[in-house]
Amino acid sequence: MLGTSGLRLILAKLTASLLTVGVMIGTLSFAASLTPSLIPRSYLIQGVLSGLSAALGYGIGVLAYWLWVYLELPQLRGRALQATRIAAFAVCFGIAAIFLWKTLEWQNSIRTLMGLAPLNTASPLSAGAIAIVIFTVLLALGRLFRYTFFVFSRWLGYFVPRRVSLLVGGMLAVALFWSVAEGVVFRLSLRILDSSFQELDALVEDNLARPTQPMKTGSPASLLSWQGLGRQGRRFVSSGPTGAEIGAFFGQKALEPIRVYVGMNAADTVDERAKLALQELKRTGAFDRSILIVVVPTGTGMVDPAALDTVEYLHRGDTASVAMQYSYFASWLSLLVEPDYGAEAGKALFREVYTYWSSLPHDRRPKLYLHGLSLGAMNSEMSANLYDVIADPFQGALWSGPPFPSRTWRSVTDGRNPGSPEWLPRFRDSSIFRFTSQKDALDIPNAKWGPIRIVYLQYASDPITFFDAATLYREPDWMKEPRGPDVSKEIRWYPLVTMLQLAVDMMIATTSPVGYGHVFASQHYIDAWMAVTDPPGITADDVARLKALFGKRDAMSVGG
Repeated sequence: MLGTSGLRLILAKLTASLLTVGVMIGTLSFAASLTPSLIPRSYLIQGVLSGLSAALGYGIGVLAYWLWVYLELPQLRGRALQATRIAAFAVCFGIAAIFLWKTLEWQNSIRTLMGLAPLNTASPLSAGAIAIVIFTVLLALGRLFRYTFFVFSRWLGYFVPRRVSLLVGGMLAVALFWSVAEGVVFRLSLRILDSSFQELDALVEDNLARPTQPMKTGSPASLLSWQGLGRQGRRFVSSGPTGAEIGAFFGQKALEPIRVYVGMNAADTVDERAKLALQELKRTGAFDRSILIVVVPTGTGMVDPAALDTVEYLHRGDTASVAMQYSYFASWLSLLVEPDYGAEAGKALFREVYTYWSSLPHDRRPKLYLHGLSLGAMNSEMSANLYDVIADPFQGALWSGPPFPSRTWRSVTDGRNPGSPEWLPRFRDSSIFRFTSQKDALDIPNAKWGPIRIVYLQYASDPITFFDAATLYREPDWMKEPRGPDVSKEIRWYPLVTMLQLAVDMMIATTSPVGYGHVFASQHYIDAWMAVTDPPGITADDVARLKALFGKRDAMSVGG
């Protein structure tokens, strides 16, 4: 085993080989990464983020040094260089120590806003140690790249001028490393993940019994097999309130909600799966209900129970909903590797349902709504083309946690009325688009709904919605005053580092408590569905009791 003396020797050799300007910029990047962002971070996540940030900062410093040398500008040498190194390293150590000490205060500034118990320690030494390991690994990869670059350049120097050899050598080194990363590491990882997610999706959970009622999807009478629904599909059709539960809540008879789900294994193409969905809707009598909701699920195929359960209560079970799976991956990963496939599936499903729905008499068909969470919201946006439905429009949509590339969301947000914040914008006369958050903001004075009601439910602390690559070089609008109620006042913008923080936040966005980040609370869905669907016969007392009911359920799910 490596002893303490050996470790000190390695660290001594490592620090001796580091460029001073790289250490300075890397330390500033490391320190900035310790400041808070949107989602609370564990010391493990913090260490990985800080190590990555320090390595990138160091790399920027190295590039700056190379440029300085390339331009043949004067350099410090001898004692002046040594004194500068000692002073710089001492200052960097002090900065790192101060910022590590402040980490606890910064993380608790987020946790307090989200109702989490404050931490007693942020484990700064552990986070710092992890950061050093990550930095060292990335530094080794960087030096391997530099060695490869020099090998290519030296070989090319026998045939072409020096500066040409440097340029072409650099391009060859980038091409080699990119091909290895993309062709080996990335694709191999995707194959492993795809296989793992498929196996997970095929699992039949012991506590989910196959439905026996003929009108249930997956039952013996269904057009879709129980096994073929996939893990998320089986959860969707098996869960949710029963007509008896809804009736008991209101003290009157209620209908059994209809839920239809088509898994990826049901047919070979999205068009075939969409046709199966329509046939199953017809078989179950979905078009005889008061409202029909076309749902685009998340990347894994999940439909948020908080969204569907609440609307089924609000309409006393007189509802039908349909969803179609298009991926096994988590939304952020699906967005990265197959961004168009969900939109294709959403369009196919909406096209089949809308074509049949629009052929029915207006007074003998359900009201038609769209819904999607996360990646499902973005794909649901793209499922319906305005020009195709303007003559006979659907009634509305509820889109929660739209990811930052969502085109309609981005267009409306960018075109918001002056004075309204990015995290809670108002768009024109609010007759079509409205936004809400933890506090119901949908009752806008003097605003009247038009023929289509579209509501975005989003939280200011959701990095999946508010990530922006432009934070690389400029402060995002959501960081300006007034900030969202769940965004720490301690957050500051730093070039490059803020973008890295938000990228990490996206990956851990669902670790936030209910009602923050990318985890949506049932009571907030209740307000949104009330505005979108205007359920008949629902009183303010009913709404309050429903919020209490689902508030307890959300609390139990967190506790469990």
